[in-house]
Amino acid sequence: MQLPGFTRGLAFIGRYALVGLSKVREHVFAGLPLAEHVAERMCGVWVVDTVEAGVVEFVRFEAAVEEIFDVQLMPGFRFPEMIEPGDPIASTSFTLPDEAMAEVAQPHGARR
Repeated sequence: MQLPGFTRGLAFIGRYALVGLSKVREHVFAGLPLAEHVAERMCGVWVVDTVEAGVVEFVRFEAAVEEIFDVQLMPGFRFPEMIEPGDPIASTSFTLPDEAMAEVAQPHGARR
């Protein structure tokens, strides 16, 4: 299976792999097959079903975010806080509304 970016993080939850992808930096990867064969490079986190070997979902970051450095699971955290409200970096962040979160598939046996 090929994903549209440079893998920069991997975590597993049951049968699913969460794969962090970064855009390929031309000046670093020039001449490598990775840089040549990816038509549209993307940055984000892809959810891959390891049993069916297919992409289940993805969150694609656009604009200012071009690199993922790692993917980690945080058991027990539903809404982790990373910055304080009003912090200048918040102007380049985003949140998902509750309606969108309700549509996220839960692993078998998980509770909200």
